[in-house]
Amino acid sequence: MTDTQLLRRAADTVRILSADGVQEANSGHPGMPMGCADFAFLLWYKFLRHNPDDPDWLGRDRFVLSAGHGSTLLYSLLHLFEYEMPLAELKRFRQWGSLTPGHPEHGHTPGVEVTTGPLGSGFVTAVGMAMAAKQLAARMGEDELFDQRMFVLSSDGCMMEGCTHEAASLAGHLELDNLVVFYDDNRITIEGSTALAFSEDVGKRFEAYGWHVQHIDGQDARQIDAALAEAVACATKPSLIVGRTTIGYGAPNLAGSHKTHGAPLGAEEMAALRRNLGFPDQPFHVPREVREMCHGRAEELRAEARAWNARLKTFRGAQPEKAGLLDRLLARQVPENILDELLSAIPDKPTATRSSGGAVMQRVAALVPAFCGGAADLAPSTKTYLTDEADFTATERAGRNFHYGVREFCMGLCSNGMALYGTVLPFAATFTVFSDFMKPALRLAALQELPVVFVFTHDSIFVGEDGPTHQPIEHLDMCRSIPGLTVIRPAESHEVAHAWAAALQHAEGPVALFLTRQTVRNFSPDQAARIDLARGAYVLSEDHDFELVLIATGSEVSLALEAAALLRRDGIAVRLVSMPSWELFDRQDKAYRDAVLPPDCRKRVAVEAGTTFGWERYVGLDGLTLGVDRFGDSAPAKILAEKYGFTPESVAARVRRYLGRA
Repeated sequence: MTDTQLLRRAADTVRILSADGVQEANSGHPGMPMGCADFAFLLWYKFLRHNPDDPDWLGRDRFVLSAGHGSTLLYSLLHLFEYEMPLAELKRFRQWGSLTPGHPEHGHTPGVEVTTGPLGSGFVTAVGMAMAAKQLAARMGEDELFDQRMFVLSSDGCMMEGCTHEAASLAGHLELDNLVVFYDDNRITIEGSTALAFSEDVGKRFEAYGWHVQHIDGQDARQIDAALAEAVACATKPSLIVGRTTIGYGAPNLAGSHKTHGAPLGAEEMAALRRNLGFPDQPFHVPREVREMCHGRAEELRAEARAWNARLKTFRGAQPEKAGLLDRLLARQVPENILDELLSAIPDKPTATRSSGGAVMQRVAALVPAFCGGAADLAPSTKTYLTDEADFTATERAGRNFHYGVREFCMGLCSNGMALYGTVLPFAATFTVFSDFMKPALRLAALQELPVVFVFTHDSIFVGEDGPTHQPIEHLDMCRSIPGLTVIRPAESHEVAHAWAAALQHAEGPVALFLTRQTVRNFSPDQAARIDLARGAYVLSEDHDFELVLIATGSEVSLALEAAALLRRDGIAVRLVSMPSWELFDRQDKAYRDAVLPPDCRKRVAVEAGTTFGWERYVGLDGLTLGVDRFGDSAPAKILAEKYGFTPESVAARVRRYLGRA
């Protein structure tokens, strides 16, 4: 059997294994894996640097299946190349507890780099990975040792999604030549031909973005080999390989049909597929020659990994300072005394929490070398530019400030990619209202438990004159509704320092910080000494035998302090609770939660300049929540406070009415 014949035999094995998994589950997407098997196998066999014995090997390239619905393609490759993917797991595709879920899940299946499924998200995440890889090479001063590439398999759906437009533009601008994307141009989507809604020339679009573009027959091994070699050799440009393929390739009756996209082929067509490709009518069959071929390559890959590790050891010996930095980056090391350090950086005068946040971030950058990030063209407003650090550009790769342009979705997913790469503790900043553009990225960060800090400033109607389009109302609750995303809304500068310390040390996964545009007063020394933000909520002030628990977040804590003073003048005993984070508070044991919000005190009031949705979990059904359940108005913040009842006098009056003491 010639090399070309053996490659086709191996690709056909991937085709059939992928279709077998879908058929066994009676659920899934066989068409894309069958059409892309030639490209994917040759990539894994010849070009992709990976280590079956160590899926997290530092020297590896990354393979991102952006078209995550074709997951059986990836699982078949992992099996053939001797990862922890036994044949039994291919037979358990989409079943409870298997290593083969319907879409690839990072952290669940060894060898899966990114959780993909939402089309385009993998593509954009890989751009973030490529940025992180370039930065690491520059910070190490070792382009040859740290020259890993990101290989992406994308689909028509990926090319239609807006996030890939954003990311492809950025990748071309940054000249990320360590990024290679294969576009599975099969011209089929769920509804039928892509001609129903898609007629652009994708290659020309990417050329306009500054990419190196090739067009090939995506099922011709020689063309695939030549295109990958050219893409890998291309300098200064990311590469797009437009591969014309046939969905469901090999199926005698269904090849080319949209019916193969998201449904099993059926028993008769599976039998016909095996006959057509010269395979025995035996599900999950791997020919001996293919098994031997993949085993031989897996052994070579292991040897290549050992050789790379030896080079890394030599580098460590010759460059001990760089080696130390590498270790700190890989550990995303944070000093144990980070809170004390950050408290020393806060302004000593009233300030917006976005400004105190900016001051704290400068200190974080000085102490945490992995800390990097940027804003969606809003750094001057979000105060998130790291003033002592350079910008990451096409010519300055070691920079720790990233400029995303007006591309919030791209920014969120790129940040996820940097976190997945493993040497970056990323932040991403924009206005709170624009978190709308980032919801899928927030969700995927939480799903993958990634250490990303999302900084959202201008966090309430007190944005002011920009009006309802820029005044967030429901966004806090949108973020609070995402499982695994820790939301923190600090009250003033001391809480900001505590919030950042919690984000860096105590959070389990991504964190969203919500910060003000308007100035707020700092706590007094006595008040600051009571802060226990890492536990989500704490008692800021209280009277003996209090009859009311007043709960507030963010800038409304200062408002609540003043309102509490007015209530006390009327003889109403108050406990004031600052609750910067629902999530952190809910993680505490019942004893602590009851100590802060005593069950026997049913008179509770919450104050937050956002929707009242969800507060009943803390104030009870007979409690009172003072918030904003309508869109805002364009006016100065002071006027809005008066009109919406967020003044001490108004809050106190509404509490009195609630207590029947008006």
